[in-house]
Parts: sequence; structure tokens; C-alpha cells
Amino acid sequence: MSYSAPLLIGVSGASGVIHAIRLLEITHKIDDLKTALVISKAAERTLKLETDYKLADLYKLTDTIYPPKDIGAKIASGSYVTRGMIIAPCSIKTMSELAYGLTDSLITRAADVCLKERRPVILGVREMPLHTGHLRSMTQLSEMGAIIAPPLPAFYHGAPSVIDMVDQICMRWLSLVGIDLPEKKVWLSEENSI
Repeated sequence: MSYSAPLLIGVSGASGVIHAIRLLEITHKIDDLKTALVISKAAERTLKLETDYKLADLYKLTDTIYPPKDIGAKIASGSYVTRGMIIAPCSIKTMSELAYGLTDSLITRAADVCLKERRPVILGVREMPLHTGHLRSMTQLSEMGAIIAPPLPAFYHGAPSVIDMVDQICMRWLSLVGIDLPEKKVWLSEENSI
């Protein structure tokens, strides 16, 4: 399968940066799929706190890198066609900015462009518990066309490792932008179950 338009990947400062790392590692192996990466300054800090990865390690896994404040980048324009955007992890700050049109970073501007152009926007919102304001923002984003897809693990494929669970979440996000990989685990019910 050929993927002509790039997939945008935004990484905000929420905990769970391993999701972005695995998403980049998975997409890097897909022939003909181009990715464009935007990492917030807060995400750079989270990367250092949660992993042994360096920013340079992530840069090797993508085709294009954009500075987080470069709102003049081509991905900030609707005339530049993309496959959509996955923000993983998505902080409450990033989610709230997008919900209310406060797009002063490239992550939120690129996501806003995808929404207005009716391209998929997947938000791996990483927070709990949620208060009513968070839930209202999520509802507003859903009404705008975004898909709220928190990185919640599935356990129906055996006793998975943490990386297995992270990979399954990444596969689901990719599926939501039209990239279905054969190694994605799916629910298989027993035919004769009650």
C-alpha cells in the first residue's frame, strides 16, 4: 500500500512518552509512509524523565521534524495535505488549547488545520481523574470531529507485557487514521459463548 500524504505526530508533555516512541518505531518500518514530527518543550523534558531516549533518537525515526513554535510551517496550512494527526501523549493543556481554538503552538495549529480540513485527529489524552471541564472539552472536540482515544490497554490478547500493551494502543491509533497493520491484535470472541 502506498501512503502519499504524511502522517503528523505530535508529542505533548503528558506522561506516557513511550507511546510516541513506539508509534514512531512502528511507523518507521512501514514502507512508503512518511511522518512529520512536532515535539513540545514539555515533551522533551518528559522524554528525559521517563526514558533513556534522546531527542536525536526520535529524529532518526521520522522524515520531517518541525520546531514546536514554527506556526509558519507547511503543516500549519490546510493547503498542505496530510493523512491526519495523532497527538500522543496528549496533555490536558494541549487538548484544551485545541478545544478552544488557542493554537499558538505548531502542535495545536496543525491539529486545528486537520480538524477544519476534516482529516482525522486522534488525541491520546493522558490524564486521570478527569473533572467536568476536561470532559466538556473532550465533548467539544468530539463534536468538532476529533477522536478522543486515551491510551487504555487491552487485556484480551493474553498476558501482555507493557510494551505489548503500548504497541496495541499505537496500532489502534494507526487504525483510526486508516493504517491497519496485520500484527494488530483484535477481539476474537468464542463462537459458542453465552
